[in-house]
Amino acid sequence: MASTTLPHDSPEVVNASSPNDVELAPVTSRSKQEDPFLVAFAEPFDAENPKDWRTGRKWAVTDVLSATGFNRIMVSTIIAPALSTIAAEFDMNSAESAMALSIYLLATAFGPLVIGPLSEVYGRKPILHGSNIWFLIWNIACGFARNKETLIACRFLAGFGASAIYALANGVLGDVWRPEQRGRSLGVYLLIPLLGAAVGPIIGGFMADRTTWRWMFWATSIFQAVMILVSFTAFQETYEPLILRRRAERIRRETGDARYYTADERIHADKSAARVLGRALTRPLRLLAFHPIIQISSIVAAFYYGILYIVLSTFSDLWIKRYHQSVEISGLHYIAVALGEIAGAQLCGKLMDVLYHRLKARANGEHAPELRIPSVLPGAFVGCVGLFLYGWAAQYGLHWAIVDVGAFITMLGMQVTGMPLQAYIMETYPEHTSSAGAASQFLRSLTAFLFPLFAPTMYEVLGYGWGNTTIAFIGLVLGLPAPLILWYYGARLRARAQASF
Repeated sequence: MASTTLPHDSPEVVNASSPNDVELAPVTSRSKQEDPFLVAFAEPFDAENPKDWRTGRKWAVTDVLSATGFNRIMVSTIIAPALSTIAAEFDMNSAESAMALSIYLLATAFGPLVIGPLSEVYGRKPILHGSNIWFLIWNIACGFARNKETLIACRFLAGFGASAIYALANGVLGDVWRPEQRGRSLGVYLLIPLLGAAVGPIIGGFMADRTTWRWMFWATSIFQAVMILVSFTAFQETYEPLILRRRAERIRRETGDARYYTADERIHADKSAARVLGRALTRPLRLLAFHPIIQISSIVAAFYYGILYIVLSTFSDLWIKRYHQSVEISGLHYIAVALGEIAGAQLCGKLMDVLYHRLKARANGEHAPELRIPSVLPGAFVGCVGLFLYGWAAQYGLHWAIVDVGAFITMLGMQVTGMPLQAYIMETYPEHTSSAGAASQFLRSLTAFLFPLFAPTMYEVLGYGWGNTTIAFIGLVLGLPAPLILWYYGARLRARAQASF
């Protein structure tokens, strides 16, 4: 990112207590009337402002991310039914076969820490296209692996590219949708990706019995190739500072006047490209280490995300070993998981918007990120009820439909908990949404990687009843106090973060 020479008489556009504060501090810019050389979006409407795009263009960008997310998330679980076949072919022990599945998730913990900040320097579009191609190459390579080392390595590299969807989604949705549309946009975006984790084992179960496991990677690679072509035509740049920077460069070139600048250029005017990049790349870890809002919301979201992967990794074994069903039929039970997630996302999307409008009206029309927090509490209760039902129904071998209803309710509750926390992070860190999302995703992906490792032992020792009951009680301990802390102290924590970053 090249620095721009700015006139010495240009007005100050940033108020911060030190040079380090400006990364996350709100940018206070003068209006165009006060400073004719400031390049900013026109108010109340600017055709180049992603938030002012026509609705169809916004949905096109959102849908590209959604479909891309579906494929990348599906790849994380599609090989689960074929693990025994892969293990036999490559002479893998149980730990190595589990690693072939979960190493992909470990990569999604570290990928966003790099990809998210890069999108805040170079823009969303080149990062999306680059990650698409990276993922395609290594996913194809998985299908051609001839030994376990190659398979595990290629899975990790594919997961690194796939993780871009976690880094970009928050940023792009924050770029194009206003707070009043947050619930609906998140609900629609999540509609397809949520199917991915649950549909993967279903598709994988049928493919495992009818063809080679390698076609699991080749088939998803074909879909990815199609999505690359679509993204090149349908996805437009949404990152506001980059769009304005290009506008300023065009004006300077056309007028020959170097005094035109953007607020973002003013912030970084005295920094080298290496320093800008270095601070961007360390931002997610700094947010995670020093910002209580990120810490609290990430811990809660990570715990519930880990539960999701406990269910995904053990659900098939439950039906095969306890209910003596075939691999194909066991995969069909993941439909209950998928439906629960979809229902939760759509219900929560509407709930979030309704509550937001009512709470904003009570606050005399003033927007605050904390208006998202009340939507979290119902999900904490509902998810725990689902875990109780699922666990004890499985423990006593009750009819399969009761177990599926329990899984459905569990997934519904976790979505109702997770979506408002995601919206809260997006609106608390509007300048660096992707970095904040990357910080949160780091813990979520770690629990997705680690929780399935102890889940089989937990169920073996405690059984499904007490195992799920233990998880549910921990969920209540985390899921009830945390939203209350954010509700009462969130504004204070935000103010402190902006002053001390």
